[in-house]
Amino acid sequence: FRWVRPLHSVLAVFNGKTLSGGIDLNGGDMPFGNTTCGHRFLAPGAFSVTGFTDYREKLSAAKVMLDPADRRRVIEEGLSAQAKHRSVSVKADPGLLDEVTGLVEWPVPLIGLIDPAFMELPPEVLTSSMRAHQKYFSLETPDGKLAPLFGVVANMEAADGGERIIAGNERVLRARLSDAKFFWDQDRKHSLASRAPALKEIVFHAKLGTLDEKIDRVQALADTLTDYVDGADKDRVRSAARLCKADLVTGMVGEFPDLQGTMGRYYALHDREHEDVADAIAEHYSPLGPNDRCPTAPVSVAVALADKIDTLVSFWLIDEKPTGSRDPFALRRAALGVIRLIVENKLRIPLRTLFAAARDNMPGIASEDGDDVLDSLLDFFADRLKVHLRERGVRHDLISAVFALGGEDDLVRLLSRVDALEGFLGSDDGANLLTAYKRASNIVRIEERKDKTSYDGAPDAAAFAADEEGALY
Repeated sequence: FRWVRPLHSVLAVFNGKTLSGGIDLNGGDMPFGNTTCGHRFLAPGAFSVTGFTDYREKLSAAKVMLDPADRRRVIEEGLSAQAKHRSVSVKADPGLLDEVTGLVEWPVPLIGLIDPAFMELPPEVLTSSMRAHQKYFSLETPDGKLAPLFGVVANMEAADGGERIIAGNERVLRARLSDAKFFWDQDRKHSLASRAPALKEIVFHAKLGTLDEKIDRVQALADTLTDYVDGADKDRVRSAARLCKADLVTGMVGEFPDLQGTMGRYYALHDREHEDVADAIAEHYSPLGPNDRCPTAPVSVAVALADKIDTLVSFWLIDEKPTGSRDPFALRRAALGVIRLIVENKLRIPLRTLFAAARDNMPGIASEDGDDVLDSLLDFFADRLKVHLRERGVRHDLISAVFALGGEDDLVRLLSRVDALEGFLGSDDGANLLTAYKRASNIVRIEERKDKTSYDGAPDAAAFAADEEGALY
């Protein structure tokens, strides 16, 4: 029996009476009881309960807010009111709000100050540092800029109105941001390009080589993709591909991994790289999910596609495919990312040709059955496309019908065919055709059962006796 924290007691009451028995622990039995405790600082004493209503009311009196929805509301309304008083607003962060709601029993929202010396840091650095390490909320000015303030939720009522709690959190944040400023200053002493060789020391996958080798492949594939992405300058695409992972070896990304790409953009701009190159470095990981923004800038699109397609083809070649719910390398997400990049930018790209180009970039990895591997990957894309379309409300059997034509790897044309088929089947002619087809299929099925044979061969035109047969054929 495992529990997230050491067990001290088990409250088990039914119909006003304590249940008999207990829980068998490694150190002995822990019997059921009818007592519990309140807030460990504000009301630590034990008390007995007779039922759920009694339990909830006594916990509230003992400074424990039982319902998460109540705690969430207190946090939201408390922070918003204090922010409004300072003419700022709380930056929306549902994930952090959920997390903090689960961390406190008696939420007391407070607002502290960020030392002005740290406001020169990129806003993403400030937000990441406050959010990831301290669980602080960011605040914004009316024009959308980061305000020199942060929201913190204490689990304690203080006699001084929280002044000492705020001061303590300001001190902790000051130390954390001092580290971030040190990394920011140190990282900019070296160009992003000078860091790229260090990727030779990072293994991407034991069977797929280092990150430097992956970048070589991504750069070659991105160069190929410029033929299909209008406006993608070859030189900028190659530069962005070469630099897109270089920020992984910076001090800032080592401390704040969620800033990979983002910091690469800042460092590239500092090195006076072209803005298209800097943006592509930041955007090549996108889209990360169905709600993430999809890149539209040509250089960003080319590099993002190259990175994802290289990952998919390389893992397919070493037979590391998703199985059931297991997808350790996020290949389903990568495939959906490729689909969104192509579809939302209306790119006319032959997927199989690109898969073959990616395979040819890794001769030491490609297996003898490389063509079968590419066919398998296309089938995987068909499944992912069904998921993508189902989320758009399109029937999955329509895309199955279009894929059944075979040889279709242009997603834009494929989706146009799906739309055309959907429109036709929604018309009277389409409905009539389906009715006739079902009737004919049923007749053939009955005859097959009677004759104990299968009529699945090609029609023999020489055997047609009526003009209608020829017209139907």
